[in-house]
Amino acid sequence: MSERILIVDDEKEIADLVEVYLENEGYEVFKYYTAAEALSCIRREKLDLAILDVMLPDQNGFQICQKIREDYRYPVIMLTAKGEEVDKIRGLMLGADDYVTKPFLPLELVARVKAQLRRYKRYNSGAEQEEDIIEHLGLILDLKSHECTLNGKELSLTPTEFSILRTLCQQRGNVVSTEDLFHAIWGDEYFNKNNNTITVHIRHLREKMGDSFENPKYIKTVWGCGYKIER
Repeated sequence: MSERILIVDDEKEIADLVEVYLENEGYEVFKYYTAAEALSCIRREKLDLAILDVMLPDQNGFQICQKIREDYRYPVIMLTAKGEEVDKIRGLMLGADDYVTKPFLPLELVARVKAQLRRYKRYNSGAEQEEDIIEHLGLILDLKSHECTLNGKELSLTPTEFSILRTLCQQRGNVVSTEDLFHAIWGDEYFNKNNNTITVHIRHLREKMGDSFENPKYIKTVWGCGYKIER
C-alpha cells in the first residue's frame, strides 16, 4: 500500500509540481490550497506524512501542525520563505520534524520525504532494534510503541524528538555530535554546519522533560562537540 502524503500550499504551481514528483515516486497525494480543506482531510484520511506551507489564505501552517500534533505522530515538513529563520524555529517548536526553504528543488523535498518516512516506519515497526525498551533514571522509551514516559508521566514527543532521545540514550556515556545526530535521524546529505535544527529540537526536548539547561540531569551540552547523556 502506498504511503499517503498531504501537501498544503496556496501557490498552486508549487503544490501541483510537488504532487507530480511525489506521485512519480508512487505516493498517494492529497493536495489542497487552503487550511480548511487540509484540516478536513486530516480528520477524514489516514495519513503518513504532511507537507505544510507556512503562509495560507485562511489559517497558517503552524496552526495545522498544532492540530496534527494533538492526535498524530506522523512526520510534518514545513515549507518556509527564504531567510525566515523565526518561522523555521517556530515550526520545529510546534512539533514539525523538518523544514524546506523556498525556493527549493523538488528532488530535495522528495529526498527529505523519503528520509522521514523511512525513519518513521522503522521506529514504529520495531525493526532493526537491538532492544525494545530503554530505561535511564526514570526515563523509559518503548521503541516498538514509540512511547516515552518520564517518572511515570507520558511525554508527547514528535518522531524527530523521539529519534534524538533514542540516539542519545543508545550512546549513553558518549558525546554525539550535531552532525552525527543529524545523519542518524535523517540519513541524507543535506546537513549544513550552520543548521540549528538539532539545537531547536534539543531545546524543545529539555522543556518537555523539565530538564535544566544550566544543570541538566539528562541531556548535557558538550561545548564544541555535541550532546551526551551520562551513564
